[in-house]
Amino acid sequence: MAARARVVALIAGQGEGDINHTATRFAVHATDLGIMWRDSRGRVAIAFGDTYGVGWGGQGAGPETADWRFNTLAFSTDTDLTDGLSIDSMITDRPGHAAQLLGHDPGVSEASVIPTAAIATGSRDYLHYMSVRSWGTGGRWTTNYAGLAHSDDGGQTWVKPPAARWPNQGGGTGFQLGAFARADGWVYLFGTPNGRLGDARVARVGERAVGSPNAYQYWTGIAWEQGGIDRAAPVLPGPIGELSVQYNTVIRQWIALHLDEHRAAIVLRTAPRPTGPWTSGEVAADGAEYPGLYGAFLHPDSSNSSVLHFAMSRWDPYHVRLMALSPLLVRHRMTDPA
Repeated sequence: MAARARVVALIAGQGEGDINHTATRFAVHATDLGIMWRDSRGRVAIAFGDTYGVGWGGQGAGPETADWRFNTLAFSTDTDLTDGLSIDSMITDRPGHAAQLLGHDPGVSEASVIPTAAIATGSRDYLHYMSVRSWGTGGRWTTNYAGLAHSDDGGQTWVKPPAARWPNQGGGTGFQLGAFARADGWVYLFGTPNGRLGDARVARVGERAVGSPNAYQYWTGIAWEQGGIDRAAPVLPGPIGELSVQYNTVIRQWIALHLDEHRAAIVLRTAPRPTGPWTSGEVAADGAEYPGLYGAFLHPDSSNSSVLHFAMSRWDPYHVRLMALSPLLVRHRMTDPA
């Protein structure tokens, strides 16, 4: 059996291996996700989901009275990940307090606003986010819509244009959770329906049009078709939760990491093209070893490495760790195609 991912250190929240002390530095006592991208200023930006401060309950999210923020954003210039990922700074609204980036939409019933993917083009940063209407159980929840927020000032302020949204269509093609990747002059957006049980589909767009959902071309199984979201074909069979995708220059393959709700594991899958065929996947991190694991978001430098570094969340105690998975080249040779 191939080696599993190992813990390097804590990125945010509280627990063993806490190298960033986010509780005392930024009032981040507990948080999840940790979506990473190379931002418009050359830093590694790290977007977190629901974040709690003083009064956090000690297990899972909440309570809401514990200095709750829907999302927060950190930055790192650390290039040596062997001892962890050091956070240099966070977007703050006062000294020592990480700020909420994306808030409520007026008149919309929202349980939270959660980042799911991010990318920078030129001097603009984009966050793909989901407007969560209600949380469910067993990997299910309901969104109002997914959208693209953008920042032109290095993440200090964000705009959520109403035109940059994908409505929740109630089916499998809504792109309610996303994963951005860049290759061959295109920006690819992999999308799944709300929850963790659906298939993934893929769209592409030119870098200058990332913020315009109408410009995206969807893979139908035969061709790329602009405006063809209703005909978008599954490329990664589910169940897929919190997907992260990169093209890896070492093995010259596309790489995907995601939660498999049925296996209670983070799985690694590869493909020669974003449209597939994708391997069925092997376990990279097992829920038997890390109970309540979810979210596996690749570090941008992993695209040129045989070692994959990624952020992984755990519900209990509700924090984000940096994980390392290696050697990728050997794993690729051992993985059978789907």
